[in-house]
Amino acid sequence: MKTEHLRYFLFAATLLLIGGCGKKGPGGADPAATPTPVDISKTIVNAELEDFIDLSKATPTPTPPPDPIEVSLMMVGDNLLHTGILNTGKQGDGTYNFDFEYTDIQPFIDAADIAIINQETPLGGDDREFTSYPTFNSPTAVADAQAKAGFNVVLGATNHAYDTGISGLIHFADYYHNNHPEILLCGIHGSETPDPDKNPRIYTLEIKGYTFAFINATYSHNWESVAADTIGHLDFLCPYDANRKLDMTRVAPQVLEDIKEADQLADIVIVCPHWGVEYTFTPMPYQTTMAKEMIDAGADLIIGAHPHVVEPVEWITTEAGNEALCYYSLGNYVSTQDYPERIYEAMAWVKFRDELMGEGLKVVREESGALSMINQYSYGPMLFQHIYFLEDYTDELCGSHGLVARTGRRPSLNDMKSWEAQLLGEFTLHKADVLGE
Repeated sequence: MKTEHLRYFLFAATLLLIGGCGKKGPGGADPAATPTPVDISKTIVNAELEDFIDLSKATPTPTPPPDPIEVSLMMVGDNLLHTGILNTGKQGDGTYNFDFEYTDIQPFIDAADIAIINQETPLGGDDREFTSYPTFNSPTAVADAQAKAGFNVVLGATNHAYDTGISGLIHFADYYHNNHPEILLCGIHGSETPDPDKNPRIYTLEIKGYTFAFINATYSHNWESVAADTIGHLDFLCPYDANRKLDMTRVAPQVLEDIKEADQLADIVIVCPHWGVEYTFTPMPYQTTMAKEMIDAGADLIIGAHPHVVEPVEWITTEAGNEALCYYSLGNYVSTQDYPERIYEAMAWVKFRDELMGEGLKVVREESGALSMINQYSYGPMLFQHIYFLEDYTDELCGSHGLVARTGRRPSLNDMKSWEAQLLGEFTLHKADVLGE
């Protein structure tokens, strides 16, 4: 009730009390009655409102703390376009469409703020023949499908990036830059003019007011030395000497300097090295050494590629006390490789959170890990079929996999669950952990 209304109410109540005294006559009033004088200054009407409501003592409504800010990241491994994948994408009119690759993981791409894929094979130009192993050239429709699916980071620095020569590598970069500028293409450089005020090997993305920096570099381009024309167009992970011979067991000092610079520019530094030995479940000792050096330089997250199989996930703590989450390899994403361990793969899922707005983004340990997946294809003809999550995979699907007819090697559900336990362990996530029930 407003103050003025309260005063009128109390005043009226006082008048009723005054007027209600004495005897009543036939008309309801007693003219002989003499009203008793009332000292209005001492009535409730003239009292201070604060005598009844002490506003100064009212408890203020507390301001709730701001909600924590969260950023989620997903990444899948090698987009390896063998002939079977090319055949699946070829349309009746001779054009190509690769939207089918991402249908089964679309909810995860949609749920992620940062969605990354390793584009293992170069998009060297549609005027060239499309080729598979060992020297790849993939259609530019691959990039169109990635953009449509919602990937916003693509890794281009792979050992196959130079398969179509420098002209193909430049075309690879230019197609993304010119047709899908919303995608951050990392690790390769086309015909763009470098910004003299920026380090071209550090790629940044702004998400919810935070800066994420990405560094993507490859151990080589399938040569023991660096081709002269790749310098400035392909980012190298390893150092090379005056004769451009590579030392593939060390991380280049320049990469460490780039990470230090990125650490000054960004809230989170993500390093995506193309490294390791193919088809081995265990990372090489030199990879662990490289990872520690990168963490001490400022890397907050490392997600690797190249071995074509899944390698372990672990938190690495350096002697200096720095730590970061490391995925040594996620394996293939799509391929038609011919061993069961090469069709078993992982999707990285990382949750960052700033609890108190300004305290800084940190990896949420209990909500970060990896989901196991299976790349299913047919044989006769060899065509891509689906990406299945291991939790949905069955013995029947094992028996119908193209590997059986092609090689006689039948995938084993028990083997895959064993790989998950050994390689992912406590980092194993399931669909409900990410998308809810």
